[in-house]
Amino acid sequence: MRNFTMLCDFYELTMAGGYFRTGMADKICYFDLFFRRIPDGGGYAIAAGLEQVVDYIRNLHFDEADIDYLRGKGCFDEAFLCYLRGFRFTGDIWAVPEGTVVFPGEPLLTVRARAIEAQFIETYLLLAINHQSLIATKASRIVRAAKGRAISEFGARRAQGADAAILGARAAYIGGCTATATTLTDALYGVPATGTMAHSWIQLFDDEYEAFCAYCRCYPHNATLLVDTYNVLESGIPNAIRAFRDVLLPQGITQCAVRLDSGDLAYLSRRARKMLDDAGLNECRIIASNALDEYRIADILNQGACIDAFGVGERLITASSEPVFGGVYKLCAVEDDDGNILPRIKISENTAKITTPHFKQVYRLYNGTDGHAEADLICLHDELVDDSLPLTLFDPDYTWKRRTMVNFTPRRLLIPIFRSGELVYDLPTLEEIRAYCAKEQGSLWDEVLRPDNPHKYYVDLSERLWTLKQELLKSHAIGGELELAHNGTM
Repeated sequence: MRNFTMLCDFYELTMAGGYFRTGMADKICYFDLFFRRIPDGGGYAIAAGLEQVVDYIRNLHFDEADIDYLRGKGCFDEAFLCYLRGFRFTGDIWAVPEGTVVFPGEPLLTVRARAIEAQFIETYLLLAINHQSLIATKASRIVRAAKGRAISEFGARRAQGADAAILGARAAYIGGCTATATTLTDALYGVPATGTMAHSWIQLFDDEYEAFCAYCRCYPHNATLLVDTYNVLESGIPNAIRAFRDVLLPQGITQCAVRLDSGDLAYLSRRARKMLDDAGLNECRIIASNALDEYRIADILNQGACIDAFGVGERLITASSEPVFGGVYKLCAVEDDDGNILPRIKISENTAKITTPHFKQVYRLYNGTDGHAEADLICLHDELVDDSLPLTLFDPDYTWKRRTMVNFTPRRLLIPIFRSGELVYDLPTLEEIRAYCAKEQGSLWDEVLRPDNPHKYYVDLSERLWTLKQELLKSHAIGGELELAHNGTM
């Protein structure tokens, strides 16, 4: 396990040193990790990366090389450096499980800890959750566009670094991809690794047909032939048919595949399908790749493409259409010496950056008739949602908007992960996370899941939390006056 303790913004160290010198090190703070906007204008996002957060927290420590480096910066005193030798995380963390469908404004993770500890872990928590949530969300969109066809993640060579490739493939699997080309992700996490050949395999042989035959002999039960090295319809498909007939069929093997990696995929796949069927190779699958994403896949299928599976690379592993998830980590409360929780709020002229104060819980409210998720309710941590009574939800952006729900089933989303620095959560397997993620998406209405112009999923505040937020906004306003207008602006 690598020690990522020094993977932090330097200001977290300077603030830690300042807290230590001013006697604020042990002040109990509450921080929320949340995001403000769903990438690609989508209707939902998928939380991922919690397992890496757990590994980081459990291994958090400064070794002597770290202490020597910090001493060399010349801005930290020896008392603080001595304190860092025994530094560990001793606080509490609540989080939504990996694979949970999530929405803007609601905490994905809440930290209660001493000021130094809570502040120090900010960078790694954000990079772990932001990256994998981004890729899991993008993978889900691509998988949905494929309408049941398998999606393999092919993007390692275009990822921004090794961890982006390895953990990106893990996140893509959570989001619904069936396999990866990244071998190390299979070795570390059990994501099935698959692969066939490159154009260089065919070019190394004097003859395309012989290259195909050689591959079929090597891997008769996993023969996928790349047919666009020279000409798909004039040589690639005909030579693949010959190789399948000459090598596989005599062994009784009828399952095989061809792969298209360039050109007009809709047109070529239709022509290839007819040629394969006419040759009696009805079980031969057609796989397509080449700069695909959810929009191109949807367009290809709308053109009647005969494609059974897709390999998606750079546009998935980099989420190139919108490559930032945008999660933030904000202080929402502190405790006084008597253990009372005191809310804190951040105010901005940009209303999207006004935070929701206090220590909170999130409930998902399911329709009591058909089980669909109808809304999420953010409330104070000690509020209990009673499904036997009508529930009023307050829109956080509009002072006049209310919703009343009846006949619903509530579920708490934030669950304990660490208590007093000890892990209290049984990490699920990756297969369990993936299955849970699929179930989560199945609980949403199709109108929320669609990629373009999705219906807004409601994330509202309880009456107590809404009232508290309004009171804090007024108390911090110049002259004591601050109201949110009906359009959400100051």
